Amino acid sequence: MHELVIVEGILDAVLPEVKKHNVKKVISIKLKIGELSGVIPECIDYYFDIASKGTLAEGAKIVVEKVPVSISCRDCGYNGEIPRRSYRCPECGSRNIRIESGREYFIDSVEAE
Repeated sequence: MHELVIVEGILDAVLPEVKKHNVKKVISIKLKIGELSGVIPECIDYYFDIASKGTLAEGAKIVVEKVPVSISCRDCGYNGEIPRRSYRCPECGSRNIRIESGREYFIDSVEAE
């Protein structure tokens, strides 16, 4: 249910900004959501439809771009993506890795008219 809080945060960020620019309607909001973020895109859609009622964002489409898990290996220097649910370096098998991406979630862009 933390997706409701996330949706409220999205609206708190988007609505004041679009009002500054005299926007008539928000068409879409593009989000980047990391595979490890724990955010469920379907729940974002569900809560967005409810929370955006009566606002400039009502009816807007949520577009989600998933961000894969990317690591750097402290042992062999590998930098790149890893297979899902694998927390080992794909080059050397080390667990001595640093997660570089895949935990984030943020608003990438807003399309409005």
